[in-house]
Amino acid sequence: MKLNIKQMNYEEAKQISKWIYKEPYSIYSMDESENCIKELLNGYYYSALDIENNLVGYYCFGEAAQVPAGNQFGAYDLKDITDIGLGIKPNLCGQGLGEKFFNSGLNFARNKLSAKKFRLTVANFNQRAIKVYQRVGFKKVYSFESISEFGKIEFGVMILY
Repeated sequence: MKLNIKQMNYEEAKQISKWIYKEPYSIYSMDESENCIKELLNGYYYSALDIENNLVGYYCFGEAAQVPAGNQFGAYDLKDITDIGLGIKPNLCGQGLGEKFFNSGLNFARNKLSAKKFRLTVANFNQRAIKVYQRVGFKKVYSFESISEFGKIEFGVMILY
């Protein structure tokens, strides 16, 4: 998968803010709000475009990739690790693109952000994503629960050294 990964712009943020994922992945859906768009433009989000310049997904790094509730459990105490988050356009999910898409983001972070070690946080029910992360070499090191409008969700923290 050949991707052009670049700092997100307003039009891309606006598109992503409209993405709706099917159950049980609806916790990853956006809400089209100005706050959502503003977050996507905070400097930590990068657009992923295919060779025809179509938006296929995004990556985020640093604090933007963390689940805030994890801080109270010490999930992010190690500071020499780059947090990564990602999202693939909903209609492309489940088509076997995850591993290549994820590796593109990791390589971007290594080459452009000088990242060496990676950490990610994933909802434990998202077995589809967890399998991808494990194939890439991530290992689960921690779990915590978060309570939100979706109810109680258990998250796993995974690390790649």
